[in-house]
Amino acid sequence: MQLEGKVALVTGGSSGIGEASARRLAREGAHVGVLGRTPDDTQKVVTSIRRGRGKATALIADVSQPDELVLAIKQLGDEQGRIDVVLANAGINGKWAPLDELTVEDYRETMDINFLGTFLTVKYALPYMRTEGGSIIVVSSVNGTRMFSNTGATLYACSKAAQVAFTKMTAIELARHQIRINVICPGAIETEISENTEQQNLDKIKYPQKLPKGEIPLTTGKPGSADQVADLVLFLASEGSSHITGTEVWIDGGESLFRG
Repeated sequence: MQLEGKVALVTGGSSGIGEASARRLAREGAHVGVLGRTPDDTQKVVTSIRRGRGKATALIADVSQPDELVLAIKQLGDEQGRIDVVLANAGINGKWAPLDELTVEDYRETMDINFLGTFLTVKYALPYMRTEGGSIIVVSSVNGTRMFSNTGATLYACSKAAQVAFTKMTAIELARHQIRINVICPGAIETEISENTEQQNLDKIKYPQKLPKGEIPLTTGKPGSADQVADLVLFLASEGSSHITGTEVWIDGGESLFRG
């Protein structure tokens, strides 16, 4: 197993990409700290991993709340004595709306969870990684990084672009500790994130655009799966990517190249 003896922290681990990645990392031998803000859903994932003879700990925190997050990460780091892999995955789509209808509260919610949450996750995990090194994987998006056609997704796209800049800015700083940090940018993936998207009056600002069927060229329209993203997470967490840092990887079947 590729990650035997390693300790991994997965935020947003109770569903979607986070859940699939937590399961994948556990199957490869890692002890996974599954971090979520919903105790029941988080515990279900941990219980399922343990039933499959994997090792996991439930960690409850909202990534946008520093006091909650630092305690959750400290719990995992102190109990296991180390953290080798961090998947900063927790995020929301937030409100998609015309610029003049977005509020300061909309801005704060989206940026606090998506970007502040990433910053805090890495910051608080860092003391447990400096001795042995390791890998940090940030989950961004095609939106705001290579695709800008989802009019109205301004706050979401800006939060995702910020994650890419954060990854590139910290890659050199963390390299001295043998810590790699990379960012993955999924396109359309079958997850529950659309459930926390509030779309408001987008028809007013949407630019007329006709696209043929099959907006995802590689699969003629079929979205990717969380398990496919989890496979990429495993690669970036493993020694197979030992010479890769500060790099974004798009996993979208060519969608962002097509839509732009």
